[in-house]
Amino acid sequence: MKKVIVTGGTGYIGSHTAVELAEAGFEPILIDNFSNSERSVLDGISHILGREIPFYELDCRDRAALNQVFVSEGPILGVLHFAAFKAVGESVKDPLKYYDNNIGSMAVLLGVMAEHGVFNFIFSSSCTVYGSPEVNPVTESTPLQDANSPYGFTKQVGEQMVQDLVSSPLFFRAVTLRYFNPIGAHPSSEIGELPAGPPNNLIPYLTQTVAGIREELTVFGGNYDTPDGSCIRDYIHVVDLARAHVKALEYVNRQGPDRKFNFIANIGTGAGSSVLEVIKTFERVNGLKVNYRIGDRRSGDVEQVWATVGSRMKDLGWEAELSLEDALRDAWNWQVKLGQRDQ
Repeated sequence: MKKVIVTGGTGYIGSHTAVELAEAGFEPILIDNFSNSERSVLDGISHILGREIPFYELDCRDRAALNQVFVSEGPILGVLHFAAFKAVGESVKDPLKYYDNNIGSMAVLLGVMAEHGVFNFIFSSSCTVYGSPEVNPVTESTPLQDANSPYGFTKQVGEQMVQDLVSSPLFFRAVTLRYFNPIGAHPSSEIGELPAGPPNNLIPYLTQTVAGIREELTVFGGNYDTPDGSCIRDYIHVVDLARAHVKALEYVNRQGPDRKFNFIANIGTGAGSSVLEVIKTFERVNGLKVNYRIGDRRSGDVEQVWATVGSRMKDLGWEAELSLEDALRDAWNWQVKLGQRDQ
């Protein structure tokens, strides 16, 4: 059985990846401490798959508990690492929290992997490693600028940790996925983005505003050097992103048994959309109005960044298949189901 550990397995991206892994013939072993997710996500995954999958509630900084998972579930084919705090604004306000969790947990995880001879690693990185790029779209060879936030810095450090292991005497190989802005939900509406407390990301705040949970959506900045003044991002459907992780794991397994490497790939759609464009698209697709206002810029935000659809995506055998419209429709359907669940 092809067992793989998924840290942050009940989080937004981790849960969708767990579904895609299972449907591709892998056996995902989920790890999470519910710091930014709910136990109900496990039910959603089970409903989609028609069965339960193994789960361990623990913090990845707990070396003893993590070690026991590797002992109990071994042998392990590889690890997909999603467990990290991810809010840019929060990281600016509390950088030590991000350093301790994102960097500390990864150091413990990599150490436990080495102890158990597990050397296949898929790292959940981010386009934030590019900082404020001088030219768009960015490619994997685009020079990394200083990170705009402590969150982005933790991803840069994570990438360096991966590269250092590959360069060390240890046998280690990895795929580092620098992905852009995941949005949407599983088309079944069984799982989706489920932030604890007020959302830090655009789409859940938007859907909660339309649902009447939030009074209004604030667009952070209307005077950027972009066509409509709002920030531009490359929005990718979370299901497409989850499938990219499956392709990354399959890529690792196709390589020769003695080959060490760190394969870095941007994962995006190749198209940038502004925040205001996303709002208008949501209104058109769902036939609903969004109550929003233009506010001040938010510390840590990059003006614009999107990916080029390059050869490395093709090397993985992956490309984005779902549209912005698909993602915004699925996001709203997920919000509607949440409202029905909470009634």
